Order: sequence, then structure tokens, then C-alpha cells
Amino acid sequence: MTKNVLFIMCDQLRWDYLSCAGHPGLQTPHIDALAKRGVRFDRAYVQSPICGPSRMSFYTGRYVSSHGSTWNSIPLKVGEMTLGDHLRPLGVRTALCGKTHMAADAEGMKRLGLAPDSTIGALVSECGFEPYERDDGLHPSTAYGKRNKKYDDYMKERGWEDENPWDSVTNSGEDEDGNILSGWFLDNSDLKARAADEESETPYITRRAMEFIDEAGDTPWCLHLSFIKPHWPYIVPAPYHDMYGQNTHMPVVRSDEEKADPHPVFGAFMQERVSKAFTNETTRAKVIGAYMGLIKQIDDQMGELMAFLDAKGLTDETMIIFTSDHGDYLGDHWLGEKELFHDPSARIPLIVVDPSPEADATRGTVSEALVEAIDLTPTFLEYFGGQNVPHIIEGKSLLPLLHGKTDALRDFVVSEYDYSFRQVRRRLGVSVSDAKLTMVFDGRWKYIFAEGFRPMLFDLETDPNEFIDLGNNPAYAQECDRLQALFFQWTRRISQRTTMSDAEIERRSQDLNEARAGILIGFPTEAHLDAAFEAAKKQQEN
Repeated sequence: MTKNVLFIMCDQLRWDYLSCAGHPGLQTPHIDALAKRGVRFDRAYVQSPICGPSRMSFYTGRYVSSHGSTWNSIPLKVGEMTLGDHLRPLGVRTALCGKTHMAADAEGMKRLGLAPDSTIGALVSECGFEPYERDDGLHPSTAYGKRNKKYDDYMKERGWEDENPWDSVTNSGEDEDGNILSGWFLDNSDLKARAADEESETPYITRRAMEFIDEAGDTPWCLHLSFIKPHWPYIVPAPYHDMYGQNTHMPVVRSDEEKADPHPVFGAFMQERVSKAFTNETTRAKVIGAYMGLIKQIDDQMGELMAFLDAKGLTDETMIIFTSDHGDYLGDHWLGEKELFHDPSARIPLIVVDPSPEADATRGTVSEALVEAIDLTPTFLEYFGGQNVPHIIEGKSLLPLLHGKTDALRDFVVSEYDYSFRQVRRRLGVSVSDAKLTMVFDGRWKYIFAEGFRPMLFDLETDPNEFIDLGNNPAYAQECDRLQALFFQWTRRISQRTTMSDAEIERRSQDLNEARAGILIGFPTEAHLDAAFEAAKKQQEN
């Protein structure tokens, strides 16, 4: 039977904005149906709470400090193996519909003589994916993003003659006088987008995914369907734009105590423009209404996509993953955007549907295991029958959890953040090299190592909202020391020796292998060498 993987990622979708995760005002029946068919991992964390680095960890199976793409627009260096590099030798067509936030290592490619328009160069430039249709969506008229000509052409076919329909149609609304109002401005979030539902990004890229699946035929495939939404601009077409009034919104999660004497880094992020904007309750309500509408639109498209797989007879041979690259504070903890490590930012939804009979026992369950974004690449590799390569991939396959063979893969998760590009760094007077944060979370205690500052510490058992920072409390110094030891243990891992496995080193380092290769060191005479070979031969015979 042919095996396929449908790897679905939303952008900036919080873990708790699904009805299967407990949201009281937002119903997501099609995503919930996936959870009933598979396992919902309730404690899944990203390796960085910002788009680019997080995605590079998803695609490589490696931590941020291993692959080196520490912030948006920092290229993933040539030579880093990605999902496509692992799956393509197995005969799996590995393709992209949507966003990657990948920045190609142009200098490295030039140094190695890799032309961007060559077969290898194109794959290196696209994170190892065949770019069936890449659409990063954001900033398409600036140096930060590429225009998607296919989408432009589609919108022109629909009658839109705008120079940049992504901006002025899909992500803009109109006032009563017909003036175009940009969705970039948060207070326009409650407007109806000018685009019709079927013209907007989520339905468009879903249809393109279906077209890829149709074209793929009997070839095994791994399709990364990567939605741009519910990431800002927060604006959504009818009928989703006014579905969710304030009575459906979850209350903001923040306390005055957090502002009283915050950790310096936390306090500096509170001063960011986007954080201040979310302290305005009118603005926040408008954004959340649109955010929920965007999620509802995604859920409806999940229904269309699953019906398509059923009709094609592919449901029973396709592993389905539904996840997000990070969350969104939405005003919680006095913050906007993402970037720090509270659960609204660093914790993600993760649903995995394994169609194999071995997964029948866990269907419809919720796993409390600590899992990381880097666990998906080894999961796909094992699912397609590939060889485990732990010297390259740092994540752990989820198949033992999906098949009920274990209830835990690790004792703690790690997430990293480089804030050197942010105004926060300048506000704090921190050098580029020191602007880094690392979270270690063991399921109860969340410890954040902040270079040049005291640590942060939260006890999620007694303080699930993460209001009380215990990092400066002498009573918890021992807990900080324990978690710092875990952090330092993790930093001592070997992560750059990716060209030779431990097993190969073990084989080569066996006694007499050097002598067999002609490296005769330590033998006084040839007779001693012969005696050593004879002894080794007898040992093998016994």
C-alpha cells in the first residue's frame, strides 16, 4: 500500500484556539474530527517562538542552535539536511503548498557553484521542498517577501485589476464610502475583507494542495500544506468577519502583578508597540473576532480537504499532521505577537493521525507527553521506512507514542529565542551576541535562561497562568540550579558531527581496525601484530 503524509501547518495558531482543546466560543468540528481519528498532543512546544527559526527546526529535525537560522531572514546554511533530503531517496515526492519563511543561503550557494535555478539549487533554496506553490504571503511588495505571481494571476482572472491584490483586496476592507482600508491596521480587523471567501488565501492554497494530490497519482508523497493564517493581517472575508462577538472571546490572561517588577527582558517586551496596542480593549476585541474567524475558515477548509481525501480513496494511506509554527499572545501577559515562552506563544496544537493498524489503540486519545516540533521529521522518516539518523536529526519519532509503546520520549523540552533584531535589545543595552533566551520546561517547572540577567522561573502546577516569576526568589534557588544543570547538560550535546554516525565510529574504533587498514602503531614487532590478529580471530570464533 502506498504511504503518504499530509503535513498541515497554520501560522500563529494558538494551542487553545480549538474546540477540542477547550475553547468555549469557537467550534472547530473538522479539526476535532482529526483528533478523534488520531492523537492530540497536549504538551507540544516549538524550538523557537517565531516563524523562521521554528520552521527551520520543523524541517530539519534540529534545534535552532544546531541549524543556525536563529531569526527570520537568517538563511539556513547550505548543507543542513531537511525533510526532503531525508525522504526523497526513499522515493517520496516532498512538496510545498504555502509558506516556509525560508531564506536561501545565497552566499553559500555561490561559493559552492550552485545555481538557484538548477535542480539542486532550487531544492536548497526552498528548504528541500519541491515548490509546487510557495506563498509566504507577508510583505509581498518589500524586500521581506516575494509576490506570488500565480495568486496575482488568479485574482486577475477573477476580475481584480489591483497591482497587488494580496494587499489591497485579500487583506483590506472598505468603509461606508468605498475607501480602501488596510488590514495591516489593527482597528480595521473587524471589517469584511474585499475578497470573497473562495478568493482568500486559505481556500486558494487548499485547492492548490488538492491539485498537487491529484497530479501526484500513485507516487508516495509528503505534502507540506502551510497556511498563512491566522497570522496578521487580522482580516477575514464574509461570512467569517462578524461571526465572533465579544461574548465568544476568552478573557485576557494577565495580572497587575506581572507589571509590578518584571524581569528586565519581559518588561522590555511589554514596551513594544504591538504589546501596547493590545492593552486597548477595543482593538483587542476587533483582532480576536477576526482571529477566530480566520480559524473557523481554516476548519471549514479542513472539512473540504478531508472529504477530498475520502473521495480519492487516500484516507487510509495518508498520515495527517495538523499543527502551528507558534502561538499568539493576543494581549495575554501584556504582550502582542509571540517571541517569549509563555504557553500562548511557545505551546502549539499538534494532532497526528497515523492510518496504520498499529495506531488503533491510541485513536481519539490525548497525550500528556512532552513533545517538540523537531519530532515530526523523524516521525515521517520512520513512517516511510527510513533509517534512524540520530547524529543528524535531534528529534524523536512519535510512532512509539502513537502505537502505545511508551508514554514518554523525554524529560524536558527546549526552546530558544534570538532577540538581537528587536528594539528590546537596544532598550536593554544588550550586545547582539548576548541577546538570547533559552527555555527548559520539564512538565511542571518552566525555566528561562537569559544571558546577562537573572533567570525566569514559573511553576505551572501552582501557577498555570504563569503570572508569578520565581526566578528571583531565594526559596527557589535550588530549583533554578537543577534546571540550569539540565540546560547545561543539553548544551553539551554533540550536534555538529552530522557526517558520521555513532555506530560508524563504534565500528571504526574497534581494536585492530587501524592495523587492518595499515596503520601499525604500538606493535613492537610483526610477530606481535600476527599474535594480535590470531587472538582476535579466535575471539570471533568463540
